[in-house]
This record gives sequence, structure tokens and C-alpha cells, in this order.
Amino acid sequence: MLLLAAAFLVAFELLLYMVSPLISPKPLALPGAHVVVTGGSSGIGKCIAIECYKQGAFITLVARNEDKLLQAKKEIEKHSINDKQVVLCISVDVSQDYNQVENVIKQAQEKLGPVDMLVNCAGMSVAGKFEDLEVSTFEVKPYNVYVTVAYPPDTDTPGFAEENKTKPLETRLISETTSICKPEQVAKQIVKDAIQGNFNSSVGSDGYMLSSLTCGMAPVTSITEGLQQVVTMGLFRTIALFYLGSFDSIIRRCMMQKARSETADKTA
Repeated sequence: MLLLAAAFLVAFELLLYMVSPLISPKPLALPGAHVVVTGGSSGIGKCIAIECYKQGAFITLVARNEDKLLQAKKEIEKHSINDKQVVLCISVDVSQDYNQVENVIKQAQEKLGPVDMLVNCAGMSVAGKFEDLEVSTFEVKPYNVYVTVAYPPDTDTPGFAEENKTKPLETRLISETTSICKPEQVAKQIVKDAIQGNFNSSVGSDGYMLSSLTCGMAPVTSITEGLQQVVTMGLFRTIALFYLGSFDSIIRRCMMQKARSETADKTA
């Protein structure tokens, strides 16, 4: 009976594998495509632009600092695969005047054609305790387009260095339980998932587990992906409980250390 059930499960998996391409989005062909990258002058954004340029895309870089944009442009152009490729730089703050952003994107489309891929990497993480953050920190700007949600791990970028300056001790210690990734590695994975139309993009086993555990009502790219999430959910939840136990232990130690420090200050 067990052999029959196992055979049925294997046959069902093979059937899903065969039909999943029928419901998957058509992969994006990067050669000749117009890719707009906000926050493209440094960090993951710049590495994504380089990765797309290596595959033949036309690039529009959007960032605030014009000097960094020109420097990134020169670096990206070193990776061209044909003489027709173009890197266009636009200096604008995407968090300010929307009309200005709309106008510069229209200018970019006039020069390089319609936007085939939009990569939002502008901004950086604001590290701090929830009660200390201002309401203006929380903003959501949805776009009515196909979306790939990336779960980048701690990545060796200028933004991450800035984040560490204000990161609470508890968060820093939890962050140090995993290694720091190179931006090139993260960029390559994000580009790969984006051109394939995947909704989730994660790096490493921890990232895959996180994307599966938080999938909720998120759409799936294929039936196979949905089945994998269903099958692995229980196992990943069990592993996550061990992670949470470790994180709670770190937080308790920090609280005890803070309490001892406050007691020592009072008796001093």
C-alpha cells in the first residue's frame, strides 16, 4: 500500500512538473530590453544593472547623486556585449515630486523604448526600535504591474554599512548569526527570478525557507512551487521555531545586560 501511495505521489509530481510551464509567465528576454533601476548608483541596484547589461539590456539608472550615477555608468559600460547598448543616467529623487519622476521616465522611454523591467532599489533600511521611528518612515507605493518580491539577506553594500550605525544591539546580534552576502550574488539571483516571472526571489536556504513560510495568499509561479510550499511548510515551521528560540535567547540576554547596566548606574 505504501509503495502504491509513493508511486502515485511521484506520478503526481511528474504531472505537475509537465503542466507547470503552461501556467508560468513567459520569461523576459533581456537582450534589447529596457531596464529601469532606481537606486542604481550603488549597492544591489548597481549590481542588478550590471547583471542585466551583461545579458544585453538597455539601462536607465535613476538616483539622486549625479556624480555617483556617472561613476556607475562607466562601471556598467565595461560589461557591454554589443555596440548598441546604452546606459542612461537620470538624477532625481523618486521620493519627492511624482510629476518630475513621471516626466523623466517618459524621457527615458522616448530614448530607449517602453520599460520592460522596473527594479526598485531606491532608499535604504531605517534601523531602530519601532517606538522610536517616525510615522513618515512607513510608506507603501504599489504598482499595478507584475511584481517580483526579493528577500535579500544582509548584503555588503553602503546602505548596509549605514544601517549598522543605528542598529540596536539585539538586531545586530541576530543579524550576525548568518554570513553577509556579496551584492553581485544577490543581484544575479534577483535578475534570474525577475526575468522568469517568479513572484518570490530569495538567496540561500534561509531565504527560501522565509519566502515559503511567509507566502500566505501570495501568488505562485507554477503548480510545482505551490505544492513545494504545502509539503515543506510543516518542516520549515519546525526549523523556524528553533530559530525563534535562539533569537529569544539573544533578546533575553540583552535585556538582562541592560538591566544590570541600569542597576550599576543607579548605585554608582
